[in-house]
Formats: sequence, structure tokens, C-alpha cells
Amino acid sequence: MQGKFITFEGADGSGKTTQIEKIKKYLEEKGHKCLLTREPGGSKLGNKIREILLHYDGEVDYLSELLLYMADRAQHVKTIILPALKEGMIVLCDRYIDSSVAYQGYARGLDVEQIMELNKIATFGIEPDLTIVFDVETQTAIKRLGETKDRLEQEGIEFHQKLRYGYLELAKKFPQRISVVNSNLTIEEVFSEVKKILKDF
Repeated sequence: MQGKFITFEGADGSGKTTQIEKIKKYLEEKGHKCLLTREPGGSKLGNKIREILLHYDGEVDYLSELLLYMADRAQHVKTIILPALKEGMIVLCDRYIDSSVAYQGYARGLDVEQIMELNKIATFGIEPDLTIVFDVETQTAIKRLGETKDRLEQEGIEFHQKLRYGYLELAKKFPQRISVVNSNLTIEEVFSEVKKILKDF
């Protein structure tokens, strides 16, 4: 029995991680077996790559950054996601292919089509059954981040505006897969919207 693959996307500060925890509990209470994972860092190798990506204090070339994410993704899909799907689990993943397109494509300015092709290679063609994008006003997201920020969170407002635009463009491009939730609302209001999407799904 093949499981279901649901991914969660959005800018840092969108409230995404808080919602994923609530979604996992909600689905498990309904009797579903779930695996909660993340990118980067869903595998042991991925955790090493995550440390470099988020906390390396030297200059990181944009293409190098992209390829590190792809290496993390290939290991993650092969060793974590695929086995769980084959067991019939619902895999809940905090970031996946759309993050690379939004961050390294729209925000960094790398070629979006090339990133999509690299994604196909790194994922062995495994696409999400459903993607939920948590959309939040850029200023609100930045305020929510607080003082301690990782390497990507420290980018300027223009970067974060491009990032938001990228996610909304992806939602227009793949409406059959991507649902957008207004994440400017309260935690419970956002969760209510997510539950509606999950019920329809």
C-alpha cells in the first residue's frame, strides 16, 4: 500500500512548523500513521548538510548552496521518504522541492527551469500529493523571527519579498497540487483552514 506525501512550504516566520506539529497530532488522532520529517536535515547526512547551509559563516556561492540542498534531498528521499511511503504512511515534510525553486530560483535569481530539472533528478521523480503554502506578509514574517536568525533568515527584505512572490507564482503554476493558506491569521484560524484542505484532499 502506497502512502501519501504532504509537504509544507512558506517563508521563515510563516508559522509553518507550528502548524505541522498540530497537523501530525490531528491525523494521528484520526488513526493515520504519520512520519514527520524536514529539509534540510531529514537524514543523518542531511543534518550535517543543514549545519553548513544554515550556519556556515563564510561565503557560499548560490549554485553551491543549491547543489547542497539537492544532495540533502536525494539522501532524504532515498533513505527516509520512499521507505515510509512504501509502508503506507502519511509523510509530512517541512520543506521540499518548492523551497529550492522559491529560495534559490526566485529569491537568489538562479534559473527556475534548471532547478526544477535538478529536483526531478534528486527526488527520483517523487512529487508531493499535496503541498500547503503558508503565505504571510513579509514584514510580519520578519517580526516573528526574533533576534536569533540563521544564514538565510538574515537576508534583506527584498530577498524575502521575492521569496513570497516565488511561492505565490508556484501556487498559480501548480494549482492541482498547491493550496495557499493565509498565515497572517491566528494559529487556530490557520489550523482551521488547513483542516478544510486536508478533508477535501
